[in-house]
Amino acid sequence: MQNKKRVGFIGLGVMGQAMAQHLLDAGYPLFVYNRTQSKAQALVEQGAKWCESPRQVASETDVVLTIVGYPSDVEAVYLGEDGLFAGSREGQIFVDLTTSSPKLAIKLSEQGQEKGVKVLDAPVSGGDLGAKRGSLTAMVGGDQEGLEAVESILKCFSHSIVLHGGPGSGQHAKASNQIMIAGTMTGMVETLRYARANGLDLDKVIQTLTGGAANNWSLANYGPRILNEDYSPGFFVKHYIKDLGIALESELELPGTQLAYDLYQKLSDLGYADAGTQALIKLWWKDEAED
Repeated sequence: MQNKKRVGFIGLGVMGQAMAQHLLDAGYPLFVYNRTQSKAQALVEQGAKWCESPRQVASETDVVLTIVGYPSDVEAVYLGEDGLFAGSREGQIFVDLTTSSPKLAIKLSEQGQEKGVKVLDAPVSGGDLGAKRGSLTAMVGGDQEGLEAVESILKCFSHSIVLHGGPGSGQHAKASNQIMIAGTMTGMVETLRYARANGLDLDKVIQTLTGGAANNWSLANYGPRILNEDYSPGFFVKHYIKDLGIALESELELPGTQLAYDLYQKLSDLGYADAGTQALIKLWWKDEAED
């Protein structure tokens, strides 16, 4: 069998666990790190090697993938005293899958160049279901040569991989994605609220609307979760607030995105920061049944 690149994976949250599992299933020698070590246990039991720091991950691998929470986490993983660059060597490729700041993506690419390391920003979309199914969309910023070197690895959990331009372009593409989702999420909860208030069968409403021009990913995937009172995080409210905040750093006027940001901030203030984004319906649906 052809020798496979040694792959490091940092960030074993809701999505990272499933993505790392796909790499292990594909036969890649896998080296993992997570701030909470217990989240790596299942992967280690299947043959992944635990590393004590991002620095150790870099020292053991050819390619490193990262997907963490916030830009500050990305900065710590790459630039910290025990970060990836501290253990890097010329010829490696680092790929940040986190939804993060375009400015930070450019900074990491520039620092990587100084060390002979290619750094790609490749935030992904598709949530927990996409990660589990291996059907994520990867939006890449960097260069074609770097992407070609890691494309077979990204394909383990992505069905669409598109290079959008130089460093930071992947993050701008992901911000565009999150702006669109802002509209579909607010539209989805208003649709369900309106239909419920007017006595419609919500299962039938979802079935009907997903079969026509109103169909969208949010309604098809999160609508049924709401009806099942499942507010577990496929994507955390707190992370979506972060994503919308990044989009709003633009000097452009984005009133719909600002509205969604304000609504999700209100939801977080009510105690739903660690719930899934579908919990937005909780701003109007209380625990008690509506008449």
